[in-house]
Formats: sequence, C-alpha cells, structure tokens
Amino acid sequence: MVALLKLQFIIFALIGVGFFTRRKGMVSREGQKNITDLVINIVLPCNILTSFSQEFAEGTMRQCLMVFLISAGIQVFCVLYGRIAYPGETEAHKKCLAYGIICSNAGFLGNPIAEGVFGSVGLMFASVYLIPVRVMMWSAGIAIFSGEHDLKGTAKKVVTHPCVLACAIGLFMMVQGWIFPEPLLSLLQTLGRCNTALSMLVIGMILSDIDLKNLADKTVARYTVERLVLIPLLIWIVLLPLVRAKILSSFTVNLSVLLAAMPAGATTSMLASKYECSPDFATRMVILSTLCSIPTIFLWSIVLA
Repeated sequence: MVALLKLQFIIFALIGVGFFTRRKGMVSREGQKNITDLVINIVLPCNILTSFSQEFAEGTMRQCLMVFLISAGIQVFCVLYGRIAYPGETEAHKKCLAYGIICSNAGFLGNPIAEGVFGSVGLMFASVYLIPVRVMMWSAGIAIFSGEHDLKGTAKKVVTHPCVLACAIGLFMMVQGWIFPEPLLSLLQTLGRCNTALSMLVIGMILSDIDLKNLADKTVARYTVERLVLIPLLIWIVLLPLVRAKILSSFTVNLSVLLAAMPAGATTSMLASKYECSPDFATRMVILSTLCSIPTIFLWSIVLA
C-alpha cells in the first residue's frame, strides 16, 4: 500500500508539472509532440529491452502467450462492443466512440503504470499485451475513420514500430538466454528510466487543454465510465474463473485488467481531426477519460496489486 501511495504521488506530481509547464507556455504544442515522439521511438523501446534482461521463472513464455491471447480476445470484444454500443449517436460520434473503445492509452500510460505496480516483469508482459492493441489500432481503428482496410500498410507499421521491435528482440534474447553487455545495458537502463517521468509530463500537457464547461456531455461521461470501469470489470469477471481453475495465473489476469482500464488514446482526437470527424467531441473523450483515470487507475491498482 505504501509503495502504491508513493507511486501515485509521483504520478500526480509529474502530471501537475506537465500541466503547469504547458499552461504557462514553457512547452509549445510542437514541443509536446516532440516529447511524445521521443518517448515512443527511443525511451520506451529502451525500457522494454531492459525489462527482458533479467532472470525469469519457468513458465514465463507460457505466461507471455496467455497475455497475448487475452489481449487479442479483449480487442475482438472491443471491436464488437464499439459497433453496437451507441446506436442513437451521430455517425461522426459513433466513429469516435468506436475508436475510443478499441484504442486506449494502454501503451503510453499503461506501460509506466504496469511497471510501477508490478515491477520490470510487469513492463515486459505489458509490452506483449500491447502487440494486439497496436495491430487493431492500425487496422480496425484506422478503418473506422477512413473506411479503408490496408493489410499491407498495417503489417508494415506493426513490424517496424520501435516498441514492437524492442519486444521481439527482447523475447528472442530471453529464449536464447542472452543478455546485453554491461556498458550497453547501462545505457539502455539510463534511457529507459526516463519513461515514467516523460510519459506523465505529456499526460499533464494533454490535460492542460481542459475546459470544464466543454466537458459537460452525457455521452462522453458514459464512454468514460465504460472505458475506465465497466469494460475492465467485465473482463475481470470473465477471467476470474480461469484463475480458480488454474488455467491462468492471477498475475496474468490482474495485469490484463489493469491495462484494459486505461483512458482514450490521444490518437482518437488526432484521427478525428485528420478525417474531419467531430474532433471537438473526440478531444473531450480524451481529456475527460484521462482526467478521471487518475483516481480509477489508483483504485484498480489497489485491487489488483
């Protein structure tokens, strides 16, 4: 409990710093984008690689496979749920909501949370969990807004994504029993340690765009409750019997549920803007769900840790 409280304090403080620096103009919108790119392309891949550079218990590969399959199942469920959950909304709102159900912020926000709650092993499994998430983000997710399915383009984006490459290299090294030489490992660890701080700063910068008057939207509020509470709760209820039957470990299930409880990804508003599909509505989804995720993630962490 003390460790969780310390983690939450650090997260709140870092988000506050990000909020303050963006509101005061110390960091521009372009600077925010550059920090995001730095995390995704350099810092997080280094963090993922070092998470695989440790001794693992027997059965680790089986757990990786279970996490992968759980994540794939969750993504299929989210695609189906997003198609039928909001029948009374406009077409533009339906697209934003469907994308927001499929594509959470499990990568950018979920990785540091998983590492903070479960340690470096949590980060390793979170990296595996995110492979199906990224596949759906660039396939079904893009198709929601564009109406096009580009299998070749999707495969290329998945295979060449720095985080997916880092996960593949890490898995290969784990299977082979290889580790990085000490100077290189120290370099990767030093870069990787920046992940939580930079990620939370960016979350704070996203929240700096908040305007409480514009957040009063029943549909956005409903989406937020579903994304942060109902969907992970349903997943937890479905998977718990498999833990009791000793098919899945409690760690595997708890990690998956925690990552399923993340808010809307920032790409929701980016794609809505690109395809002129109610970007203001999409931005409200991202901001309100991110704002509300601060207490809900803390509560989920207490329950699942």
